[in-house]
Amino acid sequence: MNRCVVGILISLIFVLEVKTTEHDIDPNGYILFCLCMGRFGNQAEHFLGGLAFSKLINRTLIVPPWRTYKNIPYSEWFQIESLRSYHRVIDAEDFMQNLAPRVWPKESRIGFCWLPADRPKSECQMKDGNPFESFWNELNVSFVDTTTYQLHYDEYSVNQWQKLFPADRYPVLALKGAPASYPMLAEHRQLQKYMTWSEQIMDEVRQHQKKLFNNEPYIGIHLRNDIDWERSCTNVESYKTRSYMASPQCLDLLASTNSYVTQKICYPSDEEILRLLKNIVLRTRIRNIYVATDKRPMIKEIEEHLAAQRVYVAHLDPWLPVIDVAMLAHADYFIGNCVSSFTSVIKRARDAHDLPTAFWGFSN
Repeated sequence: MNRCVVGILISLIFVLEVKTTEHDIDPNGYILFCLCMGRFGNQAEHFLGGLAFSKLINRTLIVPPWRTYKNIPYSEWFQIESLRSYHRVIDAEDFMQNLAPRVWPKESRIGFCWLPADRPKSECQMKDGNPFESFWNELNVSFVDTTTYQLHYDEYSVNQWQKLFPADRYPVLALKGAPASYPMLAEHRQLQKYMTWSEQIMDEVRQHQKKLFNNEPYIGIHLRNDIDWERSCTNVESYKTRSYMASPQCLDLLASTNSYVTQKICYPSDEEILRLLKNIVLRTRIRNIYVATDKRPMIKEIEEHLAAQRVYVAHLDPWLPVIDVAMLAHADYFIGNCVSSFTSVIKRARDAHDLPTAFWGFSN
């Protein structure tokens, strides 16, 4: 047998071994959950909480797709491989195609709902409403039965999870919602470093950076100024809380425990936005500004207020908001909304690379 044939055979054997290893069954079981709360920012917080919980109970995480108007495979936006530096994972579509027939056949698929002990099991409806029904249907998952639980998602409950739901009897824990807190726990923020952008996303980011700014430095800003957000912030000061939506991301940084979410932090005025932005432009001498917003980009207001600094303001309004997230995550400086989970994804990604971030409503 010549060397060429031998080489080909060795390569084929190697590929088969890798394929087999990738699809070995985990005797510790699996966990899957629907990222069905809110838009990308909320989903990202829930995803990291669920990732941490999967490691805590030592089950392989079946990485759920992101949810827009349809399921978006995790790998379209982020690399699956980088998650493996933290814990065992498998893509949901990969699992359903290659492992589910053996591990989780159709006749044994049980759904799990958190419900108070006094609520009937019949209230556990895995596919009740949108996006739950679409999420599971697009994964081709139907449930033959459901069960409920009242357990927490912390280290004190691990033994209860393993005792009540052993892997040999429940190989897949299919949870209706993410096993995570909102706002996310502070100790889970650093897990963002395992979420590496996909090449598809990075290619688009590099194209925009070249076209908009000729690869020169830029300041990224996130504005929440839609009417729905304004209403959410109207009475925030009466709550006297440090934990309103994603606000712990910035209030946790303050030494004073008497600091609460204010109207200025939650829904900053145009004057506050222009004040802080001008300070950052003067300090950094960066004249390119990238705006991501849910309503008003304030391009005219910014250009007029910073006319002496000759700033250039760009606003893409991409069809996929995750492009805005990636553009802001890679800005040379970033100013975001303390209360927004959209901002919190960007802040965590920037923290992983020691990039500076500021928040509206603070005197930077």
